Amino acid sequence: MEATNNRRRSQRLFLQVQVVVQGKLANKSSFSEQTHTIVVNAHGALVEMRASLEQGQTISLQNVRTTESIDCTVKLVTPSGAGKFNAALEFVKPHADFWRISFPPDDWSARYADLKKDA
Repeated sequence: MEATNNRRRSQRLFLQVQVVVQGKLANKSSFSEQTHTIVVNAHGALVEMRASLEQGQTISLQNVRTTESIDCTVKLVTPSGAGKFNAALEFVKPHADFWRISFPPDDWSARYADLKKDA
């Protein structure tokens, strides 16, 4: 039971944040798609997209509100219906502040990760 509780590195928040996803498709053509997150955490997000991304590819994710961009790796792509896809994106470097959450979960801070190691 304990292994299940520790499976995720950070708590997920169901939150819609307007984002722009940019990169290159499998055919090497550039794309840019404005969309929104479904879920965010300290290590990335789940977004719904029209473009079908490839697992393992690197893309750029821009937070529309702050205009900040971050590189991400596509971890998983699944169909979501109506010709769209859900893409799980992981920050290349963890950046909990990317979402500008006023009251982030405790496990989004580096200090919490250090405390967990000592436990």
